[in-house]
Amino acid sequence: MEVFSGKKEADRILNYLRENIKRKPVLAIIYVGNNPESKLYIAKKREAAKKVGVIVFCYRFEESDKEDKILDKIGKLNRYPSVDGIIVQLPLPDRFDTGKIINAIDPRKDVDGFHKKNRELLKKGKPYFWPVLPLAILFPLKKFKGKKIIALVNSDIFGETIKDFFTQKKIDIDYFTKGKEPDLKLADVIISVRGEPEFIKGEMVKEGVAIIDAGIKLVEGHLKGDIDIGSLDSKASFVTPVPGGIGPLTVALLLKNVYLASKSK
Repeated sequence: MEVFSGKKEADRILNYLRENIKRKPVLAIIYVGNNPESKLYIAKKREAAKKVGVIVFCYRFEESDKEDKILDKIGKLNRYPSVDGIIVQLPLPDRFDTGKIINAIDPRKDVDGFHKKNRELLKKGKPYFWPVLPLAILFPLKKFKGKKIIALVNSDIFGETIKDFFTQKKIDIDYFTKGKEPDLKLADVIISVRGEPEFIKGEMVKEGVAIIDAGIKLVEGHLKGDIDIGSLDSKASFVTPVPGGIGPLTVALLLKNVYLASKSK
C-alpha cells in the first residue's frame, strides 16, 4: 500500500513562501464556538504562518453570540487595507448560517475560496483564489484521472465546490452527503471529507481502492481520519494518512493564497 506524504509537498510550498515574502501579509481568522479540531487547525496555521512570515489574527466568538456581531467584524476586516485574507474556520455551530457568513467576506479576501462569487468564477476557471482543500486533494488525485471517483462530503457547499473545481481540472467526480452514500465498492477512488472517525472499513471497499482521507476528528487527544487504516492495510493500494496527509498541504496552500492576495494590491 502506497502512503502519500503531504508534509513533503507542504514543505516545498512553505520554503517558496519563506524565500519570496518581503512584506508580511495578514490573515484574519473568524473562529466561533469551541470545536477542538478547529482549535488544532488554527494552531497549525499559526505555526506555519510564523515560519514563512505571515501575520495571523484570530477573532473568537462564543456560540451564544449573535450572528450580526460576526458579520459586523467581517465587514470591518473587509475595509482594513492591512488585512489581505479572511477565512471562517469551519465547521460553524449549527445555529449559524454558514453560507451567509462566508459570503460576507470580500471575495478578493476569500483566501479559502468558498465565497459564492469565487464559486461562480470557479465555474469559468477564473476564481480570485482556487479553493485550498480541493487544491490539496488534487496533489494525490492527479495520478487517478480517468478512474471512477466518489467524494463523501459533510456539506453541499463543499460538495459543489469540489465538483466545480475538478470539472475545471477535467476530472469527473460524484459527491454524496451523509446518508446518501452509494455502494463504495463501485469506486476506484474515494475522497472522504466527513470528519467521522474510521467509518470507512475494509469490507466496504473493493480490492485496490485508493482513498484520499481529508476528514479529521480528535479522539481522546489523537487525530483520527475517516478511514480505518488497519482494516484497509491489505485492501487499499493507496491512502493519504491522518495526520500528515492532506492537512499540511491545506495549510500551506492557504498561506500561499494569502501571499497572492497581498501581491495583488
